[in-house]
Formats: sequence, C-alpha cells, structure tokens
Amino acid sequence: MKVYHHPSLAEIPLPAVMQALSDPCRIAIVKELLTENRPLACNEVPLQISKATRSHHFEVLREAGLIHTRVEGTKCMTSLRAEEIENRFPGLLQLIIEKEAACEVEE
Repeated sequence: MKVYHHPSLAEIPLPAVMQALSDPCRIAIVKELLTENRPLACNEVPLQISKATRSHHFEVLREAGLIHTRVEGTKCMTSLRAEEIENRFPGLLQLIIEKEAACEVEE
C-alpha cells in the first residue's frame, strides 16, 4: 500500500504554496475539490491530461500541504485541507474560487 507524506501546513511558506498554485491545472484541481467539497479520486477530476501528468500535479499540491490523500481500497482519495489552508493563509481559497483556470477541462 502506498504511503503519502503530508507536511504540516505550518512548515510550508507562502512562496511554496504560490508556486504550487502557479499552474492552471493545479488551480483547476483545487477548484474541483472546493466545489465538490468531498474527497475525490484523481480520475474524478475532469482534466484532459495524461495519468502521469495528473499524478505529478497531485504530488505538487500534496507537497505544498494543500491536499491530503488516503488510500481507500484500490483508490487514492484526495481532499482539500481547506480549514488548515484558511487558518494559515486567510482568503487564499476565495481567490482560487474567483481565479479562472485555463487548464483543459473535459466537457
């Protein structure tokens, strides 16, 4: 079973979070997690990118402390660490909601 590392958000400086959010696909992932407000499997996020690229984007977000991933059977379920993010970086999630992501999204 794969074990994921989830850093404490207190360890993560704002520039690292902003770097993770510098990609439109990662913003789209965060927006989808915000909108759905529930854990999602990677393939439930509607993006037209390869599996490897998708995995990379989730890893970057995880390393920046923005998401939490847990193994549930054969799926890896990902949730947004919304409360922690809002406590550490007030207003950041609202900016993400308002940001227009330009990543190719499946129709």
